[in-house]
Formats: sequence, C-alpha cells, structure tokens
Amino acid sequence: MNIQLLRHATMRMEWNGKCYLLDPMLSPAGTFDATVNTTPTLRNPLVELPVPQEQAAAVDAVLVTHRHPDHWDEAASALLSRKLPILCQSEDVEAFVQEGFAQVHGLAAGESGELHDLRVSRTGGHHGYGAIGHAMGTVSGFVLDDGMQKLYIAGDTVWCEEVGGVLDQYKPDVTVLFAGEARFVGSGAITMGLNDIIQVLRRAPRTKVVIAHMEAWNHCGLTRESLQRDLALEGFAERVFIPADGEMLEL
Repeated sequence: MNIQLLRHATMRMEWNGKCYLLDPMLSPAGTFDATVNTTPTLRNPLVELPVPQEQAAAVDAVLVTHRHPDHWDEAASALLSRKLPILCQSEDVEAFVQEGFAQVHGLAAGESGELHDLRVSRTGGHHGYGAIGHAMGTVSGFVLDDGMQKLYIAGDTVWCEEVGGVLDQYKPDVTVLFAGEARFVGSGAITMGLNDIIQVLRRAPRTKVVIAHMEAWNHCGLTRESLQRDLALEGFAERVFIPADGEMLEL
C-alpha cells in the first residue's frame, strides 16, 4: 500500500494495482475566502498542490468522507471523469448525481460495500463537541480491507468512542487521521489535535498512524513541527508519519 499526501485531506492511495483519490480539493491556492468566524483570515487553500491537477485526478476511483469545501470542491467536480466510481456517505449521493457522476455508491451508517477488490465499511465520528459538532453535520470515515491489510480513514472527527470502537473492531494496520486542530473563534477543536492522536495510539498499539489535514486551511492551527515534537516527547514518534505535501509513504 502506497499513500501519497497531496494537500490537506487529499490523498492518492495505490493499492493492488489501482489508484484511489481521497477527498479531492484541487483548487489553486487562494481560491476561497477564509472560513467564516475563524482566524487567521487568510484565503484558502494556503498552499498549492504539489502535482498538476490533471495528475491528481488520474485515478481509478474516488472516496469522499463528506462534502465540506475543503474535502470536495468545484475544481474536483470539473476535473474528475463522470465515469469514475465515487464512494461516499449515503447522505451525499444525490449531490454527486446532480453533478453528473454516473457511478455513485453511497454507504449508510455501518454499511459495507465493494470498490474494485476492496471491502469498504463506513464508520462514524464527531466533527467537534456539543452544539458545534452537531452544526457541522454528518461526516464519515471508511475502513478499507483487501483481505491482507486494513486501512482506517477516520475522517473529520475528534476522538470519541465511535473512533475507539472502530479501532477495537477492525484492528487496522494503518490509520489516517485528519488533524490540524481546526476550530472556530470561541469553540473547541473540530478535528484532531495532539491529545486525540495520543488516544488513538494508546487504544490501537499496533496501528501505524498517518497524519493529514494540516497547514493548508486557515483555521487549522496545529503545525507539523509542533506535533512531531510533542509526539516524540510522548514516545510515539516511531509509529506516526506526518508527510509533507507530495510525499509518498510505503506502508
């Protein structure tokens, strides 16, 4: 399994001869206003893609955890072939169909399906705590299983027992966490920070952890450097990969 972080949550995964694109946000840097009620008020995305858009879009299938604009944007919709299989949460199927995609496969909460030779199971989570988490809407993760390796993509969630339950049930070999500790002014975090990641590492002592969703959107304040330093202080550095944009991991 090879995983390449492109930018933010957008990743390319090469697995058993197929290439999968996760949460494609393919717009040039500075396309979008800063997220409302966040700081600093910088335009998004903060950085360019490390590869041409057309290269990012040359894949065999697409997985989308949810349709917030930092995970699915107009550039992705314009660039991706309408014939590509798209796997998403069932709540988002109609929106993809309206955009003209012909092979949209929606999974209900807890449901599993097939994508090429992978068994894909939808998982849950909480995109923040309390009222803000509720306001952020439904988000999902996925467990991908080829019978030899299991990959857990947690999606936009903080640490919660739903995440812990997935780790207990599936025992993934590799876990992708969306970090950055994104937050609105006056609210708690809506994606994972250091303490959330440590909870994952303690709950699943055999999983390798890949960190994404950092340094590309204005309200994600947690940096790679600080996270790497703090994880090393906690003794977890050898199990965690924090790739740079464009970096390929062989796992």
